[in-house]
Amino acid sequence: MPRKLRVVELGESGGKPKVLSVAEAAALNDHRELLVALRSRIAAAVQSPLTNAVALAALDRQLVLISKELSVIDARPDDDLVGQAARVPDEAWDGAV
Repeated sequence: MPRKLRVVELGESGGKPKVLSVAEAAALNDHRELLVALRSRIAAAVQSPLTNAVALAALDRQLVLISKELSVIDARPDDDLVGQAARVPDEAWDGAV
């Protein structure tokens, strides 16, 4: 689930949130956090000169797929708003224009 925006408190760092390790993200059981951790881990492997060419091709593809999935997750409307809208009763409508 995407993080909600909030006001940074006085004295609080407004920097980037810490990227969790893959194991830490998996322990949270949060799909988005796991994808972010995997994206970070794969990006580091792609940048490494020690990664062989065959592995690099597969890692590049996975990096693109994870980035696309994160874009889809981040583009979703907040589920709470959808739930609230579903509970609003419909108004009567006579169809006349």
